[in-house]
Amino acid sequence: MVDLQRLFGTTQPIIGVIHLLPLPSSPRWGGSLRLVIERAEQEAAALAAGGVNGLILENFFDAPLTKDQVDPAVISAMSLVAQRVQALVNLPLGINVLRNDALAAMGIAACVEAQFIRVNVLTGVMATDQGVIEGCADRLLRYRRHLGVDVQILADVLVKHGRPLGTPNLTTAVQETIDRGLADGVILSGWATGHPPSVEDLELAVAAARGVPVFIGSGATWQNIGALLAVADGVIVASSLKRRGQIQQPIDPNRVSQFIEAARHRRPAEPPLPDLTSPIFPLAPDRRSEKSESL
Repeated sequence: MVDLQRLFGTTQPIIGVIHLLPLPSSPRWGGSLRLVIERAEQEAAALAAGGVNGLILENFFDAPLTKDQVDPAVISAMSLVAQRVQALVNLPLGINVLRNDALAAMGIAACVEAQFIRVNVLTGVMATDQGVIEGCADRLLRYRRHLGVDVQILADVLVKHGRPLGTPNLTTAVQETIDRGLADGVILSGWATGHPPSVEDLELAVAAARGVPVFIGSGATWQNIGALLAVADGVIVASSLKRRGQIQQPIDPNRVSQFIEAARHRRPAEPPLPDLTSPIFPLAPDRRSEKSESL
C-alpha cells in the first residue's frame, strides 16, 4: 500500500498529468522530439508552480493506441522526457504507458527512478476501443520483483473508455484489484476522459479498499474537487487544468492555481514541509534518495 505522506508529502495528493505530444511511431508524430520535450518541460513547470504534489507522464496523444506492447521508440522517448522533467522539477513522478503496457511503464520507472506507475487494466478483462484488454498483474508484479525496485502501482478499477466482460460490481472489482492484483492504490474514473466518478461510487470504492488509497482518475474540476476530496484520498487531474479546459491545449498556470486553491480549502491542515523553494517555482521534497535507501 502506498504511503501518501511519505511519497507525496501530503495525505491527499494532487497529481498533475503531462499529456505528451505524439511520440515517434505514432500516427500524428511531428518529427521533432525537441518539441515534445519543450512542451513537457513547460507543463511540468506550470504544474509545479501551481502547487501540485506529483506528476505523471502519459503518451496520451499517441492515439490510436496499442492495447498492450508499444513500439520501443515510445519507451525510449518517454524515458528521455522523464529525465528532462526530473532535471527541471523535484516532484514525485509517475509513468503511464497507454493503453496498457504496464511492463514498459515499470521498466521506464525503474531506469529513471520514478516513484509510481498507472495501470489501466491490472486485473479482469475489459472491452475497449483497442480491443479486449486482459489484466497483467501476474507479469507486472513478477517483473517488479525481478527489477528489485519499489515502484508503486496505482491501478484503475473498471477503467474509463471500457466495459468489463462479465458483471463484476464495483466492490468486487476494487477488492480483487487490491487483494489479487496487489495494487498499492486504486483509481476510480467516470465513463470517459473529463467525466468524474459519482460520490456514491467513490464511497463504495473507499469502503471496499479498506484503507488502501483511492484516487479520482478523471473529471475533477475546481468546482467539484471539494466534494470529491471529501471522500477520496487523492486526485489525478489533466483536462480541467488546460487552457479553456480543452484537452488539446497546454496546461494553464492560472487554472492550476485555481484548482489547488479550491482543493486546499477543504483539505485538513497539515504540518509544514521544509522550505525547498526556488526563484522559479516551489519544489517538493526529493524522495528518490529515500526510495534508494529502502531497497
